[in-house]
Amino acid sequence: MPAREQLLTDIDSMEPERFAAHLSSDVTMRFGNADPIYGRDAVREAWSAFCEDLNGVKHELIEQWTIDGTTIVEARVTYTRGDDSKVSVPVTTIYRERAGEINDYRIYIDLAPLFSGQTST
Repeated sequence: MPAREQLLTDIDSMEPERFAAHLSSDVTMRFGNADPIYGRDAVREAWSAFCEDLNGVKHELIEQWTIDGTTIVEARVTYTRGDDSKVSVPVTTIYRERAGEINDYRIYIDLAPLFSGQTST
């Protein structure tokens, strides 16, 4: 199990196995308003599919709080699209751990700017 301090770095690597290594086999993940995804393998596949059209992902940590096994992360994430244009959006992630693994992962983000062609500097 990788150190939790590595979570954002592992996500930003765009290597699905690195992200999945943080997750329990029975994890539930909810990304925005999409339906929940159940299980480490399904989450790994969903992250892999999401990254297919991207050239990069970079999280800038703003603040993080951990209370009784629940961590809340406020960040700014910059996506580099396939054409190398970039868009940055705020994101809040809440994850819960059980036995040292993330078993509930929730991402609150508006991805409309990513798909609208909007860019940021």
